[in-house]
Amino acid sequence: MDERLKFIAEHLSGRWDNFSALCTTFGVSRKTGYKWLGRYEDDGTDGLAVRSSAPNRSPQSMAADIARSLVDLRRKHPTWGPRKLLAVRQREQPEADWPAASTLGDLLKRLGLVKERRRRRRASPSTQPFQKCSAPNDTWCIDFKGQFPVGAQLCYPLTMTDAFSRYLLCCDAMPRIAGNSVQQSMERVFREHGMPKAMRSDNGPPFASTGFAGLSRLSAWWVRLGIQLERIEPGKPQQNGRHERFHGSLKRDLAPRESMAAEQRALDAYRIEFNTYRPHEALAMKTPADIHVPSARSFPDRLPELEYSHEHELRRVHSAGDIKWRGQVIYVSEALVGEVVGLRLAGDGVWSAFFGPVLLGHVSDRAPHLKLVRPTWGR
Repeated sequence: MDERLKFIAEHLSGRWDNFSALCTTFGVSRKTGYKWLGRYEDDGTDGLAVRSSAPNRSPQSMAADIARSLVDLRRKHPTWGPRKLLAVRQREQPEADWPAASTLGDLLKRLGLVKERRRRRRASPSTQPFQKCSAPNDTWCIDFKGQFPVGAQLCYPLTMTDAFSRYLLCCDAMPRIAGNSVQQSMERVFREHGMPKAMRSDNGPPFASTGFAGLSRLSAWWVRLGIQLERIEPGKPQQNGRHERFHGSLKRDLAPRESMAAEQRALDAYRIEFNTYRPHEALAMKTPADIHVPSARSFPDRLPELEYSHEHELRRVHSAGDIKWRGQVIYVSEALVGEVVGLRLAGDGVWSAFFGPVLLGHVSDRAPHLKLVRPTWGR
């Protein structure tokens, strides 16, 4: 301050014809010298005081009420990251001055609300040879979310999501894995939301079996409904990556309840929140309900019959899972008991057996004992 006052006094004395020489004497640049003169002319000696160099507004600061609102939401949803928290609050109060996601992340770390997670190497996702999923209801994904104890019994949550919109269609607490129970849940969903073009599942029961074409009673029902079957390869859950990621969120967000009824209430509440409130980063922070629409394929009152061409010879599957062909009994599948299969000549005495569009296997008239052989070549 004293040096600046001396500088101004020397300048006003009139002894310095060269302003640059004056600045050099005081060890400052011409720019700084003119700045001091300007401040003195505007505010007198008070303008020569040292001023703070801090910015008028810090991009890493936020108002107390804004911070409190975001922290309260984080404590209510401890697994949500900064982007999700901000998306919800911005949707509720678009006129407020919300901070950047990185700023909120720093605040959550300072408050001890973030736990560092160990990064795991993950396989690249794959969708081959599945059909392209470019709209709601192109593909639905179905699976059981492991198992965990609820009271004195085990719970197997059945989950079903729309692959495009991530809409959670079903989240049912089940005491066991059973095809009949799964079909009942699916009938309810089909009546409410319509049916998808394709259903993606793993290769385990009740979705698939080790029989011909991997058909189970449940997947045979899907075929009757005109739903295309998509099964991931064994040991490759990344082929159903969107559904697996949902299972990760479900595991982090929910804790087991004391009874199956309480567990179902918690799953119902979670499904509503997941669909209508929780923003999804893959959907540009929209909710699944913002994207999903009911399917145009309504659930029929009566199960439609499969269509075969005039080239097919039709046989009904008997109670033991077999058909009669050329005077002999050929085993097909117990999953198809009561269903109609069609055999079409493929050439050179070989017949291809179909259940609707699904190739079951081949039968050769030249074999001494007729039997269905799993397909190893084209149709």
